[in-house]
Amino acid sequence: MGKIRIAIAGLGSRGESCYGQALLEMQDRAEVVALAEPRAERLKAAAEAHGVPAQMCFATVEEMLEQPKLADALVLCTQDRQHVPQAIVALQKGYDIMMEKPISPELEDLRRIVRVARECGRKVLVCHVLRYTPFFGKIKDVIDSGVIGEVTAIQTIENVGYWHQAHSFVRGNWRNSNETSPMIMQKCCHDLDYLVWLSGQRCARVSSFGSLKLFRPECAPEGAAMRCMDGCKAKADCPFDAEKIYLTNEKTGVLKGNKGWPLDVLALDPTEESVREAIATGPYGRCVYHCDNNVVDHQIVSMEMENGATLTLTMCAFTTAGSRTLTIMGTKGDIRADMSANTIRVCAFGGEPEVIDVTKLAADFSGHGGGDKQLISQFIDIVGGKEPDSRVTTLEASVESHLVALAAEESRKSAGRVIEIAPMRG
Repeated sequence: MGKIRIAIAGLGSRGESCYGQALLEMQDRAEVVALAEPRAERLKAAAEAHGVPAQMCFATVEEMLEQPKLADALVLCTQDRQHVPQAIVALQKGYDIMMEKPISPELEDLRRIVRVARECGRKVLVCHVLRYTPFFGKIKDVIDSGVIGEVTAIQTIENVGYWHQAHSFVRGNWRNSNETSPMIMQKCCHDLDYLVWLSGQRCARVSSFGSLKLFRPECAPEGAAMRCMDGCKAKADCPFDAEKIYLTNEKTGVLKGNKGWPLDVLALDPTEESVREAIATGPYGRCVYHCDNNVVDHQIVSMEMENGATLTLTMCAFTTAGSRTLTIMGTKGDIRADMSANTIRVCAFGGEPEVIDVTKLAADFSGHGGGDKQLISQFIDIVGGKEPDSRVTTLEASVESHLVALAAEESRKSAGRVIEIAPMRG
C-alpha cells in the first residue's frame, strides 16, 4: 500500500498543532488530503502547511462528510459531544478513524459507536496517548516480566497544575460538563485507561468523591473584576491572573519566548499584541471566579477490579506543575514512578532497587512524553494493514475507561455510592 491519505477534522491544538504537525514529519508514509475547520484563518494556515487545495477544505465536518470518501482515514479532533455523530457518518462512508478522547460522555453513544464500527468493519483508535509513551510502556514491560508478582494495588495522582486548570477547565473549552464532558472523563480518561491497562483487569465497581471547591463567585477575593484587565484590584496576589499566565509566566508566557500551547489556543500567531487582544476581549481573560464553569477541581476515584485488585486515582487542580506519579504494588515487589522526572524505581522484596532512567529509552519526548507521535505512527501502520498489538487503544479497549469515568461521576453526584460496572456494559 502507498501513502495513507488522511483527512483532519478540527484544527485546534490537538488536530493541527499536534497531529497535523506530526504528520508533516511522516510524509513518506502519510499525506493530509482534506481539512475541516470553522475558523477560516486556521483552515487557511493548515491548508498552506499541508498543501491541501481549496476544494478539499471545508468549514464544517458535516460538509466534508457529505462528499464522496476523500481519504483512507479521518483524524477526528472536534468537541466531545460531536465525536460519535460525526464518527458514525464517517464509518458508514468507509473511513478508519483516529478519535480524540473522550469518545462521548453518553453511555448509549459508547454502545452505538462500537456497534457501528463492527457493522462497518472499520478500525477506530482512541487518543489515549499515554499508553504510547516510553514511560508507561516501560512500566507495562516491568509488570509483564513478573518481577513484582501479581498487581494488587495501584495509586496514581494526576497533578493538573493550577494554570492548566484555569486555562482548560475554568476559562476554556472543557469548563462545563453540559457542553462537553465531566472533568473525570475529559481530563482523566487517560489515567483511567492506563490504570485498567496496567492492572490487566476489567473494573467491577467504583466509588468517587469530589467537588468544585475554589472557582466559584463566592470565593472571589475582594475587589476582583469580571475580567483580569478591567482594573482588577485583586490582580497582584492572584496566581490565576491571565496576564501572569499568558504573558509573564516562564513556561507559558509569550514575553518569555513561548509560542506553543496554551498560547496557540488564544491566537494563531501568538505575539504580545495578539495575546493581549485575546485576553482583553476573549474567554481566556475572564476572572476565574466569574466563569460559566461547573467541572470539579479535585476528585478521587476508587476502583475494585474483577480479580480484587484495588486502584485509586487522585486528580487535583491545586499543584504548581502538571505531572503524573504512581505506585504499583505487587505480591513480590513494587514500582514507584514519576513521569515529570522520567524515572521508574523497581524493587523486588528483599532486593536492591533498580532505577530506570526513561530519558535513555527514546530520543523524542515531545507531545505527552513522546506519546502523540507514537500514536499517529501506530495509526498509520494499522490503517495500512498491520494488526494492532495489546497496547493499541482500540475502540473496545478504550470504552472500559469511559465506563469507569461515567460510574465515577455518578458516584460523585450521589455521595460516593458504589456503582457496579457490569450493568453498564450492556
